[in-house]
Amino acid sequence: MAAEGRGVVLYLHQEGRGIGLANKIRAYALQDRGRDTVEANEQLGFEADLRDYTTAVHMFQLLGVKSLRLMSNNPRKLEGVTADTLVITERVPLEVEPSDANRRYLKTKKDKLGHQLSSV
Repeated sequence: MAAEGRGVVLYLHQEGRGIGLANKIRAYALQDRGRDTVEANEQLGFEADLRDYTTAVHMFQLLGVKSLRLMSNNPRKLEGVTADTLVITERVPLEVEPSDANRRYLKTKKDKLGHQLSSV
């Protein structure tokens, strides 16, 4: 954003893909017992991702943002913030090199949630 001379960072309070912090801690416990991140949410009775991006679209509108480059690998975010009044001009991937510690997690995000991860 510094190089562009402008930008907006939005933080939406949607911990644990929208299931809340307490439930995310429960999901972590299930993950410690072998479930992946999607299976853990579903075992707790939730969909894989409950986040809603309507608030983000409204915030962009209030700020006068009409187009943006979205920094995300998540296709639901791309769909969620696309609206008649907001145009996504580019999706900028945010990738980390897979390691032994995160490979299964990243593979789950790619395979089950459709995240655009080229290195997984």
